[in-house]
Amino acid sequence: MKKLLKDSVLMAALVAGVMATGMAQAGHGEDKVWADDQSVANGTVTAKKVNTGANGWLVVHRTDESMKPGPVVGHAPIKKGMTQDVAAILTEEVKSGEMLMLMVHAEDGGMKTGIFEYTLGAKEDGPIKNDGKLVMQTITAK
Repeated sequence: MKKLLKDSVLMAALVAGVMATGMAQAGHGEDKVWADDQSVANGTVTAKKVNTGANGWLVVHRTDESMKPGPVVGHAPIKKGMTQDVAAILTEEVKSGEMLMLMVHAEDGGMKTGIFEYTLGAKEDGPIKNDGKLVMQTITAK
């Protein structure tokens, strides 16, 4: 009986480990932004989904073909885990055809929690990177 119980516990642990590995490989748990090209006529930009390992910010940067983040033109708070339909209010006019970079920033290093304090190049509330790469999605405004 003890051997059967021990074998059952071992098998359950192995199955749980395989499932967790499969979920990680499928993209559950990795920091990521999902967004499509969209109209900005209503003064907002929306990410379909954002997944992150910590509370932080979805930040909208101007960008172009160089794919370098430019000035911030909007932001919205995000919570740890998967969040859907994250809408950032634009603080500047964005015209149809302009490229925007929706990027995950940390809530880290600033003077106040819950206040977005990042300025281009600063460390406060700065970008999150995975393996040295920014967590972001580039879209074109319609």
